[in-house]
Amino acid sequence: MVEPRRVELTEAQTSRASRTYWDSAAAEYLAEHGDFLGDDRFIWCPEGVDEEAAQLLGPVRGKRILEVGCGAAQCSRWLAGQGADVVAFDISIEQLRIAHELDVRTGTAVRTVAADAVALPYRDSTFDIACSAFGALPFVADAGTSFREIARTLRPGGLLVFSVTHPFRWTMPDDPSAAGLRITHSYFDRTPYVEVDASGTPVYAEHHRTTGDWIRELTGAGFVVDDLLEPEWPAGHQLVWGGWGPERGPLVPGTAIWTAHKGHKGQPA
Repeated sequence: MVEPRRVELTEAQTSRASRTYWDSAAAEYLAEHGDFLGDDRFIWCPEGVDEEAAQLLGPVRGKRILEVGCGAAQCSRWLAGQGADVVAFDISIEQLRIAHELDVRTGTAVRTVAADAVALPYRDSTFDIACSAFGALPFVADAGTSFREIARTLRPGGLLVFSVTHPFRWTMPDDPSAAGLRITHSYFDRTPYVEVDASGTPVYAEHHRTTGDWIRELTGAGFVVDDLLEPEWPAGHQLVWGGWGPERGPLVPGTAIWTAHKGHKGQPA
């Protein structure tokens, strides 16, 4: 039994909570959402934005790509199928174990390591592109550190595209029905959402940042923001996933997909 709270956490507490949660929930998560995500598709968000059609990363054949917070590495598997040289990491060993199972099932193996998004085990200027579909970035206490680490591993001009819960969604209850169309929390309260176990130990942590916060964290790490995609809910789309669903989705944004590139030396961010 877990209890939700709004409390501040350190980076170390956040990392432990994320590792604990995803190690325990990885199989259940795949069972619930696996059909929608697929084994080797690149789905950006519950609205169903598919990289195959959206092409937010542009041409990927021959590019060196890092997936940040890969989960079961479905996105990386799709990228590998498109001819990319892709590597991926996740904080959860159990997620990576399931990723290996999907490698075997699909016949497409992805190089993965266990790592934390605030301390990447990759050399400087290694990748052309970094991407993340709801992976890692909402689950770190200091997004700026993560962005600086990603920027370090990208070549000058390198592309970063990532999706997160839309900041406005944090003002509303996690209820996809019409009853969830109400403001219950301040948009400006950055206190993270935390779940604790019976002993009071954090076992899940997700951090809220306003739109302005995301921009400042990106530019502070040397990125130039290129675009912010707020996917509209597709007509006839019946998926219900947490706070996302067909009743609320057409009225308020649920996802923010950021596109940015690493500024060249001397170029203002």
